[in-house]
Amino acid sequence: MIAYLKGTIAEVEKDSVILECRDIGYRIFMPASVLERLGKTGEVLTIHTYFHVREEAMQLYGFLTKNDLTAFRLLLGVNGIGPKAAMGILSHFSWEDLSFAVLSEDASAIAKAPGIGRKTAQKVILELKDKLSLQETFEQKLSQDVPEQAAGDPKTAQEAAQALIALGYGRAEAWKAVRQVPEKEELNVEELLRAALKQIGG
Repeated sequence: MIAYLKGTIAEVEKDSVILECRDIGYRIFMPASVLERLGKTGEVLTIHTYFHVREEAMQLYGFLTKNDLTAFRLLLGVNGIGPKAAMGILSHFSWEDLSFAVLSEDASAIAKAPGIGRKTAQKVILELKDKLSLQETFEQKLSQDVPEQAAGDPKTAQEAAQALIALGYGRAEAWKAVRQVPEKEELNVEELLRAALKQIGG
């Protein structure tokens, strides 16, 4: 119904922003990690929105990018995930990092999001892994933060190591795990990433 809103920041609250558009103030719920980075009162902002309707309330949820809005929609499609849980996940993860966790089937990482237990994390993986592309996710992450490449390592190893770094592992730990994988030259990026995560997990 409402694709996006462009207006001035009237107030930033704990879980939402009041955006003034043509003398109307819209309360838009946003991830905590985004609210922390918003500008000052009076600054102009464009927010991509999702209009959620239920019997007792109508609420707007907003994001600074279309990718994050798409992520929110995908999470809402997971059985048992509502707007509050989806916002909690996107407050804890960037969409790229969540995609890496889903594609590497790292339920423990996803379960660290507020209000998300291990069973729910496994459900997120099960229902989203076929809807995501590791290559596209990596390219998006790479376009934001190009890592130093290690000379002599195959491209698949570089991409798997960068994926681990994006998930929060240290650079040295990530490269050590990737290099310890037997016959890594014969694996694609996704297979190598999963094998490296097993190395870290013991």
